[in-house]
Amino acid sequence: MKFPHYFLLAMTVSNLAAAPLHAQGMRADYERALSLEKRTANKVFRDRVTPNWLDNGAFWYRVATGPSEFEFVFVDEKGQRKAAFDHKKLAMLLSEQNGKKIAPQSLPFSSIQIAPDGAWVRFRVEGKTYQFDAVGLRESKENISENALAAARRVVPSRRTGEESGINFINRTVGEVALFWSGTDGALKQYGTIKPNETRRQHTFAGHVWVVKDGKGKLLGVFEAEDDEGDAIIDGTFALPKREPKTEQPKDPDTAFIRDFNVWLREGEKEIQLTRDGSKENAFQVPFFWSPDGTKFVARQIKPAQEHKVFIVDSSPEDQLQPKLKTIDYLKPGDQIEQERPRLFDVKSAKEIAVSSELFSNPWSIEELKWDKDSSAFSFLYNQRGHQVLRVLRVDKNGAVSPIIEETSPTFIDYSQKEYFKRLEKTNEILWASERDGYNHLYLFDAKTGALKNQITRGAWMVRAVERADEDKRQIWLRVMGAVPGQDPYYEHLARVNFDGSGFKILTFGDGTHKWQISPDGTRLIDTFSRVDSAPITTLRDAQTGVELSELEKANATELLKTGWTLPERFVAKGRDGQTDIYGVIIKPSNFDAAKKYPVIEQIYAGPQDYFTPKSFGTLNNLHKMAELGFVVVQMDGMGTNWRGKKFHDVAWKNLKDAGFPDRIAWMKAAAKTHPWMDLSRVGVYGGSAGGQNALGALLFHGDFYKAAAADCGCHDNRMDKIWWNEAWMGWPVGPEYADNSNVTHAKNLQGKLLLTVGGLDTNVDPASTMQVADALIKADKDFELIIFPGANHGAGESPYGQRRRMDFFVRSLLEAPSRAN
Repeated sequence: MKFPHYFLLAMTVSNLAAAPLHAQGMRADYERALSLEKRTANKVFRDRVTPNWLDNGAFWYRVATGPSEFEFVFVDEKGQRKAAFDHKKLAMLLSEQNGKKIAPQSLPFSSIQIAPDGAWVRFRVEGKTYQFDAVGLRESKENISENALAAARRVVPSRRTGEESGINFINRTVGEVALFWSGTDGALKQYGTIKPNETRRQHTFAGHVWVVKDGKGKLLGVFEAEDDEGDAIIDGTFALPKREPKTEQPKDPDTAFIRDFNVWLREGEKEIQLTRDGSKENAFQVPFFWSPDGTKFVARQIKPAQEHKVFIVDSSPEDQLQPKLKTIDYLKPGDQIEQERPRLFDVKSAKEIAVSSELFSNPWSIEELKWDKDSSAFSFLYNQRGHQVLRVLRVDKNGAVSPIIEETSPTFIDYSQKEYFKRLEKTNEILWASERDGYNHLYLFDAKTGALKNQITRGAWMVRAVERADEDKRQIWLRVMGAVPGQDPYYEHLARVNFDGSGFKILTFGDGTHKWQISPDGTRLIDTFSRVDSAPITTLRDAQTGVELSELEKANATELLKTGWTLPERFVAKGRDGQTDIYGVIIKPSNFDAAKKYPVIEQIYAGPQDYFTPKSFGTLNNLHKMAELGFVVVQMDGMGTNWRGKKFHDVAWKNLKDAGFPDRIAWMKAAAKTHPWMDLSRVGVYGGSAGGQNALGALLFHGDFYKAAAADCGCHDNRMDKIWWNEAWMGWPVGPEYADNSNVTHAKNLQGKLLLTVGGLDTNVDPASTMQVADALIKADKDFELIIFPGANHGAGESPYGQRRRMDFFVRSLLEAPSRAN
């Protein structure tokens, strides 16, 4: 695999000459750290259940029982679990049929078709379909397909990171194949090889893209992970591209259209110009929104956003010697954004109906435009720029505008994470999410009058998301956080509640964070819960009552623990106010010695959009890898991060430099009192993107506590970063708070040792943001290190080279030891 070249600029007075050879202990630490990912891969079994539902409510699934070992399980309509078939007998019969030994735990198929009562199963092996039942094994004429991820032909970057998931890569070729992850910049990172007839279980996230090639580099398939774990069958065949069926658009006798940026109406052979103020700079656009009776329509007039070009230099392109200049469109805070205005027209009179824009004059966005079924009015969701006003507006057929729902906040409305707006057309109601009482809850409104009918949920906890809303049963299934007393408030549970607020009930049980899968008919749910220190347990439950029907799987992490991997420790301490609980984790090296003193390294990301401390079971390789070098690694969420209530969250308002540091420092001091092996005289911190901004901020604003920081691709000045994220928390218009929160402004206050890293082709955060910090540090005569990764995009510091250089930096800075393993 070819990696981009890397370039080191050392802006430091200290001697960065080649380090001397390591002592044996340090070399061993590096070996454990760098081999951790490989050693811990595919070491946890029976931890995932991906159901294949049948019409009668029964289902089957395949569960990993060991490396390249699986078992098929059938759960009948009563919820009782059993083996889907006699694995030993089938393996024996298949061995006889094919003339080669087949193990019962490694059957050569990954998908089955099963009878509703489990009386028979069908499967495909080497292009043939077989049926296995009480009579025995025989070929079948039934044509069944394997339930597997589609193998695409084109390599694309991973464009999103969804929920934790997994892919079982099944190598059915005759040779060894190589597995790669396609990063967000399209760069391929190799994740080892898979031998013929071997299955490799790969942890991943929904939306991540994986690439398989043979020994000669020939592409064998591109697979995108889904929300549920899936199989990727590697056999050299590709899925046909999906083609959307052609549908003929219905024709309206009075057809509206755009000509020269204006709206026209065609009546037979006659064409009537309805508007004359359209222009290239303020054009009308399709589609139009027609009233159900066809007498009126809404056209959107849109003033485009300004151009804001960001120029980045590809200094080391792979296809030529000379550098290339690249240009991206990139709006920043304060820029002119796209301005949309809905305009109402009457077909019969061929005239515009005047609509006052007073209540939607400064939109960040106008969405969800829809007519009432009786054509009496249309409504839409208006998000005002600055994110302090959110309205549902109703415009009647005569043009009168009235607010149906209005949310206001003196700080911010968290539209990107908590917005929920659902029309209930049968009953003319609206389901709406709001933090008006200090916590995110659901409300029921009258869609015609805007009257609040009732608050649906309430309490000192949060609605994270609506899973499903059943209008007929008037019930809602919710993802909730903090609703179970005595548990970590970040743990997610499934709950059900009636539209009128009655009957609230938690449907998942167990002290941990939960994931679930609801059956297609809504009667059952598969509930999996875990903690960072407790492997997953999966049960089948009644979706109405939460009553357990059967335990499906209890994960086995024995092989993981044999590698020396240590369970994280959960720790809770009071924050800056002495009252609010701050939740975090502590990770020790595998050769931990309580008699020693360990420097502490914090991984930080204080972005207000979410929380970031891990809650579910996983290997957490990046944290453990750093710990293996002789550190205690910690992570926690301070005030200003999300999902703990409006007061907790509002700390971030125009105050991103706070980053929860007073809470983080208080948490670490409390931890050190009960964990005397934590040495708070040597504390480091690292993070990327917003976490890069935070990591440098630690040295600028709290250099008396933090002694070293590694900041990757940081948005160090919020005026330099993308518009949506920064205006969401820093507000609009751009005020003096932006400069006050900038790391550039405060660069002169640097204390401690600093490593800056950035990708030269970062399209997420303008790489000039890092360079402007470097410029300010040089002007302030501050020592620091800077690594620029030519050709690399956002997150360059998480590349293998970037991670190793970060490890070296902390070993030198906090352990004062030689830093290279070779």
